Amino acid sequence: MLKKYTVFIFLVLANLFWAGNYVFGKFVVAEMTPIQMTFLRWLIAVFLLFPIAQWIEKPNWKSVWKEWKMLLVMSLFGLLGYNILLYQALEYTSSLNAALVNAINPAVIVVFALIFLKERISWLNGAGLLVSLVGVLLVLTKGRLLQIFFIHYNKGDLLMVVVILVWTIYSILGKKVKKVPPVAATAVSALLGLIVLLPFILTFGLSAHLSKSATIGILYIAIFPSVCSFVFFGISRFVKLVPAGQGFSSIC
Repeated sequence: MLKKYTVFIFLVLANLFWAGNYVFGKFVVAEMTPIQMTFLRWLIAVFLLFPIAQWIEKPNWKSVWKEWKMLLVMSLFGLLGYNILLYQALEYTSSLNAALVNAINPAVIVVFALIFLKERISWLNGAGLLVSLVGVLLVLTKGRLLQIFFIHYNKGDLLMVVVILVWTIYSILGKKVKKVPPVAATAVSALLGLIVLLPFILTFGLSAHLSKSATIGILYIAIFPSVCSFVFFGISRFVKLVPAGQGFSSIC
């Protein structure tokens, strides 16, 4: 059993890698559509996730596949919906603005966890969440917190609100899959997501020629946010040492 401090380290690393998704995603979305990016990242990632799952967890794959319906729903929200909407948002807004809007994600997850999972949050954790949220906003606005009210929010920023809701639903659903090992769950979800996207890719194809920066970007996205972050985050979620509402407060 993992110790609690190890779980929090995993959560911090997961969110650090996810942060790079905003930066590198901005480069890649200039040369690929959001659907193409999402398909390619999970196509690369799935070849890593299944061996990692077998090595770390040695799951009963027959039992894992019995949960395919829930894993498909999780894939539609967390692996496909979240990323396609995020990359779509990055076509219209900057990485800074996207990260700024995303800073409210921990608070949204806490509210949903309180309502749907009946999770309790102590006054100490609530205060910590508030302080961490303000801290993120201070960093993103370079100490000028009132700048939040003067930033022009465009279509991409509004899409980020939908991104937050989609990821919140994914986080809540993750607590419902209790019998499936986390890495195996991510691997199967990724494969199911690829099957869903395959008709779109067969119709519109993939970009054959990418610049060096876009190639580096898609490799980063495929390895770190898609594999490392989901493995670390998944382990933390399924260990149950960290409530759904606390998982994202660690990024602040």
